[in-house]
Amino acid sequence: MHMTDRGLLALIRHEGLVPGPYLDAKAVWTFGIGHTAAAGPPDPATMPRGMPADLDARVREAFRVFRADLARYETEVLRAVKVPLKPHEFDALVSFHYNTGGIAKAALTRHLNDGNRVAAADAFLNWRRPASIIPRREAEQDLFCHGRYPAGTIPVWSVDRTGRVDFSRPIRRLTEGEALALLRRPPTPRPPVVNPEPDTPTGWLARLAAFFSTLIRRA
Repeated sequence: MHMTDRGLLALIRHEGLVPGPYLDAKAVWTFGIGHTAAAGPPDPATMPRGMPADLDARVREAFRVFRADLARYETEVLRAVKVPLKPHEFDALVSFHYNTGGIAKAALTRHLNDGNRVAAADAFLNWRRPASIIPRREAEQDLFCHGRYPAGTIPVWSVDRTGRVDFSRPIRRLTEGEALALLRRPPTPRPPVVNPEPDTPTGWLARLAAFFSTLIRRA
């Protein structure tokens, strides 16, 4: 099971995108779409500080890292939850876990596995620190209960060399289409076509076909 496109967009909106290392509310070095060293490489603490010279390249890198991180969080939610989930419920739980890392120990998971979805929904708001996170918890709770997805563009915020993000005004806003295009994995490159060797049967036939093609064009 994987997040829906609308679930992915909701999660990215909650996180926002910062194209350089920054210190989050708990003073943890973070990069891109909420990536920390706890999720694996790269380690934001070792990345070049401040805004990148090539913003587009760094935005693409943020989405690449996000795709890699997401697979882990989806797997952990599926491992912790033992009951069937609707797509919007799964989207809400992955968003919650991506932010808290607490799906395995959360009361909402215990209630959900016990078959009590009402108590599970209420327990989203057990995770409400810092206070600025409460609107996100409420949105995840609403998504879990009613399947209502937030809408809007995705902000790209600037960051200085000390890791401070300027949330006064985004430097760019990604549309849903732009974000989804960045989320799509690049196609697997085709293997190069190798010309057949002239001294093999395949190569001889290829040369013969080319010879007759030349004759036909000259006729």
